[in-house]
Amino acid sequence: MDKQHYEEMVSTLSDLEQEGKIQGKSIYLFGHCNATEELADLLISRGYHPVAILDNNRNKHGNDYKGISIVPPSDILSKQQEETLVCIAARAYAAMSDQLKRLGYKGQVKKLVDYNSYADYSLSDETIARMRARAARGMKALDSVTEKYPGYFRILCPFQALGDIYFMMSYLPYFLEKRKKKKCVICVIGNACSQVVKLYFNNGNGNVKALVGNFQYAVEIFSQKDIDELIQAAIYTRDQESYIAHQDRPYVNDLFKALYRKKIPLEQIYCCGVFGLPKDTAPVLPTDFAEYEELEIIPKNNAVILSPYAKSVTALPIEIWNDVVSYYKNLGKACFTNVVGDEKPLEGTIAISPKINEIRSVVERAGCFVGIRSGMCDVLRTADAEKTALFPDYNYCDTQWKSINMYYMDGWNNIVVKDGFRWEDAICLN
Repeated sequence: MDKQHYEEMVSTLSDLEQEGKIQGKSIYLFGHCNATEELADLLISRGYHPVAILDNNRNKHGNDYKGISIVPPSDILSKQQEETLVCIAARAYAAMSDQLKRLGYKGQVKKLVDYNSYADYSLSDETIARMRARAARGMKALDSVTEKYPGYFRILCPFQALGDIYFMMSYLPYFLEKRKKKKCVICVIGNACSQVVKLYFNNGNGNVKALVGNFQYAVEIFSQKDIDELIQAAIYTRDQESYIAHQDRPYVNDLFKALYRKKIPLEQIYCCGVFGLPKDTAPVLPTDFAEYEELEIIPKNNAVILSPYAKSVTALPIEIWNDVVSYYKNLGKACFTNVVGDEKPLEGTIAISPKINEIRSVVERAGCFVGIRSGMCDVLRTADAEKTALFPDYNYCDTQWKSINMYYMDGWNNIVVKDGFRWEDAICLN
């Protein structure tokens, strides 16, 4: 969960407390995901202990998060409903709320985070007026991008996920060629996603505009709120010069439903599903990397770079990372933790904060990388080093497929972290 959404969740929870709507309630969460785990942590830190996490995925039932059982949604009906509260921090709030109503649940349901703020189904005058104002702001944003980049095709990226941006850029040139578009502006959320886009500019100086083959690219950075409104305007006006390039895009089609029937790795979803390309299309590789300025602090081929943090992935227990650090220190290797913002280095390691286009030089200098499977791993796909991706043992959304089925990386040690996991045993098996 990004900082903006986390702050919104904290604020909404504080409002519930001030209004006295949470105290004394049996609290349930809906949808086991990273955002729900962060909500659970927040509730626990404030003295609340959720009864259970409701989830439709049968493969998750019987598991738990910090002692909070994962159960079928129907389990909530066994409680006195006037004494319950369902808190939702997952993206699919509307569908989850509707499901609870169809089950016959009559208790309270509260949305903690508003990811898709234009999906409001009320027909009240207040809501209609608010939506008109949003549509007007979206149109203004769309006009502004059009004016700044005349003749440019617009690629809209609705979520802040480095891996998705990496896959999108890997196949975008083929899509533009198919559409006969020579100029393209890519609209993303946040500076990190912009940096991933610029890995493909291939100009060596980080300018916003650059030529890649026969295509001219530009990148524009938006907040989540602003890009939501921009996308809303593009959809409502059926703008033919804008394209929403994301694998989970209910705005346009039902692509995601294919995953309920067939295992399709995320990269193939982008190649074939998002862009409609043949499955054997070779991805374009990023080339605009730079060298970290403080590279000399890393012992050459005698260090490990650790990456334990990710915004959209369920976190691994700190004990796992302590085990990893201990293993490499016993081998005599220096240990560094890649941190951003207020993230803390793992105990016994040195904090390091290279830019996204510098991280490959850091890993190649160290000779070894261990990270939770996230978009950072995608950025490091071509790094010449021993690389290990740690996969939390969870199912992808509400499908039957595990995370490793969706995100497996060729040429890497791909390790699933299950109960009783020991790093030394796992790495020796790979």
